Amino acid sequence: MSESVAENGISTPAAETPEQPAPRPAFHRFDATRPDRLPRPHLRSIQMLYENFARSATSSLSAYLRSYVSLNLGGILQISYGEFLERLPACTSIACFGIQPYTGNAILEVNPSLTFPILEILLGGTAKPTQPIQRKLTEIEQSLLENLFRILAHDLSEAWKHLAHLDFALVSVGTEAQFLQAMNLAETVLAVKVEAHLGESAGAINIVLPSTAVKAILRERDRERLSSKTEVPPEHEAQMFQLIQSSRVKLEARLPRQQIQVGELMLLEPGDVLAFDV
Repeated sequence: MSESVAENGISTPAAETPEQPAPRPAFHRFDATRPDRLPRPHLRSIQMLYENFARSATSSLSAYLRSYVSLNLGGILQISYGEFLERLPACTSIACFGIQPYTGNAILEVNPSLTFPILEILLGGTAKPTQPIQRKLTEIEQSLLENLFRILAHDLSEAWKHLAHLDFALVSVGTEAQFLQAMNLAETVLAVKVEAHLGESAGAINIVLPSTAVKAILRERDRERLSSKTEVPPEHEAQMFQLIQSSRVKLEARLPRQQIQVGELMLLEPGDVLAFDV
């Protein structure tokens, strides 16, 4: 303990400085119910992919509807399919796509705040904002939206080309309740929200893919990158073999605490294997 000298010359114990607590080690929360989450580097690749999709779809939808449409990436979540359905607005419009050559389905949802203005434009209207419409789409309206979903699916395929050749084949168009069994409700999915503006109307377009399919695509991409980096042209292999062919290597093998009879050693032939107790 250190001491301090007061004005009267009497030394007194100095006040002890409280010890600073040791910094807590950094840790990441792990959800055991969702072990198939994507690592951050892969999420950055996915983010760039959907930013390209938003730019492409902006041009495609503006040309199709002959009205200015603006799309921007809103966010990416890794949640269960059941949670995704709970977040959807009532009476929304959903399309189900096959994702060949992979198994599983992709889901594409367009908010009612966008579908009804889009339908009005397709039927010759102006899509000026009115009172919010809360009803299910009729079969005719669902049929009218099929071309819209096919355009979005084409732009999705083009955006994914940088990682994999995916064929988004339209299976059906319907409402939320009709797609409750499109995936297991507990299955982890990659949910992408794209914010859209059509004139004075605004809403969201949500795209869902199974995490298992996305991880399989990214694993294949990583393997292809690794093989392309390690592949050596045949002429380089021949040159390296010629350089090391005349090299001399001294090899010494030691097998401590192992015993073998001289007779057994003399009987060994090329290709024989000795088993030792380790």
